[in-house]
Amino acid sequence: MKCPQCYSSQTTKNGHRRGRQCYKCKQCGRQFLETGRRWRYANDVKQLCIKMYLNGMGLRGIERVTEIHHTTVMHWIREAGVQLPDAPEAEEIPEVADLDELQTFIGNKRNKFWIWSAVNHQQAGILAWVIGDRSAKTFEPLWLVVKCWHCFFYITDGWKVYPIFIDSDEQIVSKTYMTRIEGENTRLRHYLARLHRSTLCYSKSLEMLKCSLRLLLHYLKYHIVPLPL
Repeated sequence: MKCPQCYSSQTTKNGHRRGRQCYKCKQCGRQFLETGRRWRYANDVKQLCIKMYLNGMGLRGIERVTEIHHTTVMHWIREAGVQLPDAPEAEEIPEVADLDELQTFIGNKRNKFWIWSAVNHQQAGILAWVIGDRSAKTFEPLWLVVKCWHCFFYITDGWKVYPIFIDSDEQIVSKTYMTRIEGENTRLRHYLARLHRSTLCYSKSLEMLKCSLRLLLHYLKYHIVPLPL
């Protein structure tokens, strides 16, 4: 018997009610009847919870405010994020691109990951990103996208991976000129609790982090919260 809230199969029998078998989920604590119907939330409630998430609140905080279980909210976020592209379509091809890496954690605070991103030096918004370690293997898929822009220059922080792909006469190594992409990194940390610098929040899975980034970039671009599937 699967839990109707978190879909876990780790459930136990928990007595009877009006002649029907009751169950309790070991994962989220939800109690439900064998033939009970799943509670349906209105679309505006789902959108409100996702909007709270995209404005810096953690899943547990949303649960405390709305009294909707955090696993339910997490399910809505995953459903909404999986249907979106990695980033909104660029309005124009950049002539100068900024490249940078943002450190985060997945699974625990010792398991470091980096969000590599690329932006147009003249416009707000992240145009492409990948997640992984700080190796050339992780950066290569992002570079396959970025090099198609045929930019005049690429502004970086001088990390050792970049010269492997970018010619020296096309790379500008300067923290001073990286204000655009540093601003985008700051926005990510501001709007997603799992990316805050000093916090107990962190991503439990790579999939959830990817869904969160897709949702946030869509929200910042269009100011619309997509509905879960």
